[in-house]
Amino acid sequence: MPDNLVEFKAAISNLHFRLRNEINEKWNRVLPFNEEFTDRWEKAKYLGFGEGSSIYDSSVVMGSVKIGSHCWIGPFTLLDGSGGLIIGDYCHISAGVQIYSHDTVKWVLSKGKQQYEKNQTSIGSCCHIGSMSVIVKGVQIGNHCVIGANSFVNKDIPDYSIAVGSPAKIIGNVTIDDSGNAELVYLKK
Repeated sequence: MPDNLVEFKAAISNLHFRLRNEINEKWNRVLPFNEEFTDRWEKAKYLGFGEGSSIYDSSVVMGSVKIGSHCWIGPFTLLDGSGGLIIGDYCHISAGVQIYSHDTVKWVLSKGKQQYEKNQTSIGSCCHIGSMSVIVKGVQIGNHCVIGANSFVNKDIPDYSIAVGSPAKIIGNVTIDDSGNAELVYLKK
C-alpha cells in the first residue's frame, strides 16, 4: 500500500472517530459512517423543505416532495413524489417508512401496455408515522394523526385518528385540550 494511501486512510479514520464521538456526546447516538459527514438540516433546505425540518442522508427522495416546517424524516425512509407528495408541518416520519405516490402493478401485469398509475399522496400537519409503515399512492392522512409502526395504509385516514395494522384500521382518536396537550383515546372493544 503506498504511503499516501495509508496516510489518507488514517486521516479518514481519525476524522470518523472524532465525528462519531462529537455526535454521540451531542445527540447520544452512533450513526452510520455516511451520516457523520452530512447535515440533515442542509439536505432538507436543499430539497426545499420548511424551516427546521431535517432528513437523513440514507433517505431516498424522488419526484415532487413538499414538506412543511419542523418535520423530522428518519433514516432509511423512501419518499416517492412521482405523483406528488405533500407533508404538513410538525410531522415525524419514522425510520424505514415508505410513502408512495405511484405504482407499476398494471404496467407489469399488462407487459407494459398500461401506464404507471400516479396519484398525489398527502399527510396533514402534526402527524406521527410509525417505523416501517407503508403508505400507498393516493392516500390522504388528515391532521393530528398517529399511524402505528408496521402499518399498511391503503385508505384515507381522517383528522385526529389513530390507525394501526395491515391494512390500517382506526382504533382511536387524538384529543387536544385548550392548553394544547394531546391525549390518545382508544376505542373500547
